[in-house]
Amino acid sequence: MCTVTFLPLGSKGFILTSNRDESPARLPAGAPGCYRLHGQRLIFPRDPAGGGTWIATAGNGVSLCLLNGAFGAHQPRPPYRQSRGQVLLDFFAYDYAGEFATQYDFSGIEPFTLLVVRTEPARSLSEIRWDGHAVHLAAKDAGRPHIWSSATLYAPAVVRQREGWFADWLCDRDAFRVEDILHFHHFAGGGDAANGLRMHRQNGHRTVSITSIARQGRGEHLMVYEDLVQRREQTYRIM
Repeated sequence: MCTVTFLPLGSKGFILTSNRDESPARLPAGAPGCYRLHGQRLIFPRDPAGGGTWIATAGNGVSLCLLNGAFGAHQPRPPYRQSRGQVLLDFFAYDYAGEFATQYDFSGIEPFTLLVVRTEPARSLSEIRWDGHAVHLAAKDAGRPHIWSSATLYAPAVVRQREGWFADWLCDRDAFRVEDILHFHHFAGGGDAANGLRMHRQNGHRTVSITSIARQGRGEHLMVYEDLVQRREQTYRIM
C-alpha cells in the first residue's frame, strides 16, 4: 500500500488511486467484493493475510485508503494486536475522522497513514497518521490534487522526486479522467525499477495491483481494479 493520488472532480467528486507494493512472499489479495460491515455496504479487495484491506469505498460517500508507515521508516516490533488493514475496516463503525482519531484504540498497531475521503455533506479529505505513539489528524485541501508515498519504502528524496513527477503530469491536464491517472500510476518514473510508481526491486518487492475509486458527486461511483500479477482488470459500479 505504497503510492496514492487524490484528484478532485467538480464540486463534490474525486478520483482516489492506489498502487499496492508488496513482497512476493505475501499471499495475493482477492478481487474486490461486496461486504456488509457496520451496517454499511462496502466494496474492497480483501487481504487474506490479515482479513483487512488497503482500500475501500462505501455507498454513503466515504472512501478510505491505507499506506504503511507514518512520517518515516520504523523498526517493526511484532507481534501486533491486529493488522492495519483491519483498522481501515474498523473506521466504518465511526461517523467522522475526528471521532475515529480520538476514540479508536491504536495500541498494538503498526504505524500507518489512513486517508479519508467524504462527499457528504461536502467533499472533504482527512489524513490520519499513527506513528506508534500518537495519532496525528490533518485536514487536507480537498479542492486540489495530492500524492502520498509510503514512508516505509521510499526515502524523503524519492518522495520529493515522485511529487515532481506528479506536478509535471498535472501541468498537462485541464481535466481529470480515470484512464489518465491510471496511466500515470503505470508509467511515472519509467525506467526506475526501484522507485517508479510501478516498481519491481531486486529483492522481489513489486507493485502487484492498482486500484482506482471514482465518484462524480452523487452520480457515477465505481472502482477499477487491476491485478498486475494475474493480468486482469475489473470495473465495479457501485449503486
